[in-house]
Amino acid sequence: MIAKRLFTAMAVLAVVLFANTNVMAQDKQAKGDKIYDAPETMPEYPGGMEALASFLSENIAYPEEAKEKEIGGRVMVQYVIEKDGSVTDVKVLKSVDPMLDDEAVRVVKAMPKWKPGTVGGKPVRVKYVLPIVFKMK
Repeated sequence: MIAKRLFTAMAVLAVVLFANTNVMAQDKQAKGDKIYDAPETMPEYPGGMEALASFLSENIAYPEEAKEKEIGGRVMVQYVIEKDGSVTDVKVLKSVDPMLDDEAVRVVKAMPKWKPGTVGGKPVRVKYVLPIVFKMK
């Protein structure tokens, strides 16, 4: 009987703690960790878009199997540029093939820090979408 009550009390405590954690996470999101789509100032890759194109062309390794099968296309990758310029939450929005998707995610995760976007002169988190084209030469 005591064991049953203890188990019930622990289950209720776990539910309360879980609910409280979710509320705290929502409060954090509402209090300034908002992710912007279009801030006042957009994030900048160090050296600009030309430097980003160079980085991608120098660092993308076209998977051999994809070359052999002549798989190509445009992978759309979404990520968040954090307040400190780091790249997080990388995911594929539009897939071509798992081999190409994995390579696109790998290279985006390898990018150096960006100059963060701003709102009111303060750095903010910004969602960014980048098309990465895999094309046979």
